Amino acid sequence: MGFAMTRKYFGTDGIRGATNLHPMTAQMAMKVGMAAGAHFRRGDHRHRVVIGKDTRLSGYMLENALVAGFTSMGMDVTLVGPMPTPAVALLTQSMRADLGVMISASHNPFADNGIKLFGPDGYKLSDADELAIEALIDAEPVLSAAADIGRARRVEDARGRYIHAAKMTFPADLTLEGLKIVVDCANGAAYQVAPTALWELGAEVIPLGVSPNGKNINDLCGSTAPQAMCETVVAHGAHIGIALDGDADRLIVADETGRVIDGDQLMALIAEGWSKSGRLGKAALVATVMSNLGLERHLGALGVELIRTKVGDRYVLEAMRAGGHKVGGEQSGHIILSDYATTGDGLVAALQVLAELVRAGAPASQVLHRFDPVPQLLKNVRFAGGKPLEADSVKAVIADAEAELNGTGRLVIRPSGTEPVIRVMAEGDDARQVETLVDRICDAVKAAAG
Repeated sequence: MGFAMTRKYFGTDGIRGATNLHPMTAQMAMKVGMAAGAHFRRGDHRHRVVIGKDTRLSGYMLENALVAGFTSMGMDVTLVGPMPTPAVALLTQSMRADLGVMISASHNPFADNGIKLFGPDGYKLSDADELAIEALIDAEPVLSAAADIGRARRVEDARGRYIHAAKMTFPADLTLEGLKIVVDCANGAAYQVAPTALWELGAEVIPLGVSPNGKNINDLCGSTAPQAMCETVVAHGAHIGIALDGDADRLIVADETGRVIDGDQLMALIAEGWSKSGRLGKAALVATVMSNLGLERHLGALGVELIRTKVGDRYVLEAMRAGGHKVGGEQSGHIILSDYATTGDGLVAALQVLAELVRAGAPASQVLHRFDPVPQLLKNVRFAGGKPLEADSVKAVIADAEAELNGTGRLVIRPSGTEPVIRVMAEGDDARQVETLVDRICDAVKAAAG
């Protein structure tokens, strides 16, 4: 990750931090608007930027600051209000905009916020674009002449456009009639669009997390806290539960017994269904090094390859675009279906899961449980400094562990991208062996870090 470290403001997913502390201030948002405006001015057409947000209190402040920045550079602004991240990517494309902006800190608590940028093709910006914008943030902007300053307007029917697009991804010969679905919108960006889309497709909808107040986003709800969804599914005798995160680009599901189904099972379900119907294209699924070995074996038995990337949906997307693959994602529920979207879309992924459920005509507990996960254990080791993974003592212990697993398991040992932590993960068929190996490697890392 040496390259990412050279970025001053942008992390793995845009700029993110605690509101009203650098860099997540109104001044900074205005500077980002100016810098991104300058970077994306190309030719002499009227330039346009689409701005969406989630339901955080600080969204008002950052939205206005971005509008000031963009309009001062001669860009016209189209405001779509609270909308999922994938909806902003979609509207950026359909409005022929030069740039899209999403104001969100995804699954973080309300006090954080973030700014994500999308290019005119609806894809998140490249590292090169982000570095160029960073250089412009710290430079003096070249402002527009008075007569060339941009205008801002709100689009009233943006939600309807996204609902229509999402519904179009659901097979035309199917309906959700007869299904009772709990949908938890995390008091976030999808609080209106997700329940509406499901209801319009015929489902009986039990909504949770649909009364945002600016401070309750992701608070004991949504994909990072699925407990409420699970309990509601059981209490109402629902067929399935769907939980989205604050900006609705990830999905976690519960079956009718209230058991949580992770992204690995959902990706297996979609890849398997698409493989059977000839929609998968190349027989492959793209996931990260964290996806379970059970997923890899299950797909392998079906003749579908699992291609692994570094952790982060941007790396999954890179591999998908490079190889022309249609399904990819993360265990955490970030699922990317390149036929439909340029980024993860929790609602669209949910509709594919629901399509498989409807086709199977069996309970969710049977349909969604595609494979038995192999025992997997992840432990974090905090360290003060240095590079413990480069110590010979640590390398020796890791090599011994690899030899002991002898091809029947996997080790993933990596530094966190966001904090001074080494993540040590092992998986294999013997849970006790997995625990022993993880502890042994953690001890070696601690000793090497001193």
